[in-house]
Amino acid sequence: MEFTCKDFKVGKCEREKLVHGETMPLVLQLPTDGKNDMESLLEALGRNKEWFEEMIIKNSAVLLRGFDVTSAEEFNDIVEIKEFPKKVILFCEVPPPAGGETPFVPSFRVTERMLEEFPEFVEELDKKGLRYTFTALSNDDKSSMRGRGWQDAFGTSDPAEAERRAKALGMDVEWLPNGGVKTILGPRSLTRVFDGRKGRRMWFNTLVGMQGKELSSATMADGSEIPEKIVRRCEEIIEEESIQFKWEKGDVLFLDNYALLHGRRPSLPPRRGLVATCK
Repeated sequence: MEFTCKDFKVGKCEREKLVHGETMPLVLQLPTDGKNDMESLLEALGRNKEWFEEMIIKNSAVLLRGFDVTSAEEFNDIVEIKEFPKKVILFCEVPPPAGGETPFVPSFRVTERMLEEFPEFVEELDKKGLRYTFTALSNDDKSSMRGRGWQDAFGTSDPAEAERRAKALGMDVEWLPNGGVKTILGPRSLTRVFDGRKGRRMWFNTLVGMQGKELSSATMADGSEIPEKIVRRCEEIIEEESIQFKWEKGDVLFLDNYALLHGRRPSLPPRRGLVATCK
């Protein structure tokens, strides 16, 4: 790999992968003779904004490791460099004793493999589009990771404002007799191609996460059902293509949200991580 930035050196992490010639995640550290404090890191990022953006797009995931970033307040200093649109940034303040990995998947690989196994289905669904249905409860259900109340989902306790925000996102809204709300979104693309990413067809959807769940579903936009065996096979492919590493204290991970799917593994406490998105 050609590496031309004198402010960083390439490191290694356990279970990184080489995907079509690109290392995921690309681990960046300061040179051995450089300082690893927050001020030095911010200065290095400031001098190399365009280059750093290129690395995120090229490798899809960039892990800053070995820097003295120890608190949420210092993480906020990094996040405030808002030069990287459509990115997800994760910070590990307290790594869990076991589990808690953040698996991420090169989404073009999911498209490639789904096309190999189900070419007619992929093309049909991409042409028709997806329709998502999600029910937000009247109140939060703390016993369920998916049991968000509509107040939490839309960030307001005002039904009229919640409906306005839902419609601004392209959702149709149906208020339910039990006080919850049903939202319908679609048609949405199955795959997308984004500029600067080698013309790759990204698996840009939440089919696996929405289909067949207690409070959500996914169908073709015309209402046609999606075969369960295809959804389950897609889930297997995503798992097979996933990349993950054990978090270390102070790690900062930048993900290209156009190019990657990501999730979270269960973990033992204690665990504290922060996430931010750059629009």
